[in-house]
Amino acid sequence: MFDSPATTVSNARVWQVGALCRAIADALDARFNPVTVGGEISSFTRAASGHCYFSLKDESGQIRCAMFRRAASLLNFNPRDGDRVEVRGRLGVYEARGELQLIVESMQPAGQGTLFEQFFKLKAKLEQEGLFDSARKRQMPTMPRGIGLVTSLGAAALHDVVTALQRRVPHIPVVLVPAAVQGENAPRELMQALSTLYAMAEASDPAAVAAIDVILLVRGGGAMEDLWAFNDEQLARMLARSPVPVVCGVGHETDFTIADFVADVRAPTPTAAAELVSEPTSAWLALVADLESRMDDALGRFLDRQGQRIDLAASRLGRPSSLMHRQRLVLAAIEQRMQHAARMALQIMHSELSRKQQDWQPRVQRLLRTLRERNQRAELRLGLLDPSLVLQRGYAWLTLDNGQTLSHVAQAVAGQQVRATLTDGAVALTVTSSALN
Repeated sequence: MFDSPATTVSNARVWQVGALCRAIADALDARFNPVTVGGEISSFTRAASGHCYFSLKDESGQIRCAMFRRAASLLNFNPRDGDRVEVRGRLGVYEARGELQLIVESMQPAGQGTLFEQFFKLKAKLEQEGLFDSARKRQMPTMPRGIGLVTSLGAAALHDVVTALQRRVPHIPVVLVPAAVQGENAPRELMQALSTLYAMAEASDPAAVAAIDVILLVRGGGAMEDLWAFNDEQLARMLARSPVPVVCGVGHETDFTIADFVADVRAPTPTAAAELVSEPTSAWLALVADLESRMDDALGRFLDRQGQRIDLAASRLGRPSSLMHRQRLVLAAIEQRMQHAARMALQIMHSELSRKQQDWQPRVQRLLRTLRERNQRAELRLGLLDPSLVLQRGYAWLTLDNGQTLSHVAQAVAGQQVRATLTDGAVALTVTSSALN
């Protein structure tokens, strides 16, 4: 016996909407998840919360997608409408609207999986050969004579690097050798640009060409395909042969390329690369001021010691004229050596700091003038000890026949011959009495 349609309908299960959505979600989870889907992004938005919402579509259909903030923060590129991508996530049902949606856990540009495989394969190969070893990494020059720069003329990185260098070290010359930083010809052009800078760095006559002490290899950020030129094996090997340190500033802080691992230093951005090789002028001027202060203190202490020696010599004068002459010679030699030392120090500073030293010269000249004035004052003090000044006032210097100075009456004996030295000569005297009442 058959049930009537009314009986069949009355016996069917009546689903609650929420329960039905959950059941569908469970069925999708058991059947598909986790799932990888490829398609084109459309209607991409990023909410203030950091969550991303978009649709993934192809010629025959589309599906709504949500990518929560944690997963979105791991992206190494900026998704845009029209990008073809591959996403991995879990299918579900958004119960509030009863809509099918894909919760995206990771995203990469279409075809990037193959690029990643190539990247890690080459990285492992070069690492095994020792191209990434820290032992072969070189220190950045403290004060480069010239900076080589390789990037594209149209790259925003060029403006960022030039602006940073102009602000921090406007006196250091920058040699730009342009090259493509994206596309099929980019690796070849990058190697040609590096070859040009290598030749300049190795030139036997640096005066004939610009002296290059460090090279910057930079470009802005982008997707993995955009940066792929910097994962070229031949470019990596050429970077390893650089005669001077190389700083690689490619992409943003989260971007890594083979060139980053081979370079002596990896900078997170092009601007950071410029800052790594450009100690600001203000720091060097502060160092110069400190050196000047130390030199002034050292010379002051030296002059004080020499003044003490002069005072000691003055207290021991026997025949003042000859001793004073010798001291004048010593003082002249000391002054000459100090002047020579100051000039040599100034020349060394000029050769190391180039145009930054222009503001030192007045200070050094004032220092030399101060040193000469101190020497003149010391010579004047020594001159005041000259006995001839005393003799000019009518005094005489008496000595016995044996050269002993006659300074007490008790030394005189009647009839004794005495030599009296005056300001313009000497006369012989005879003692008539040993004492006067």
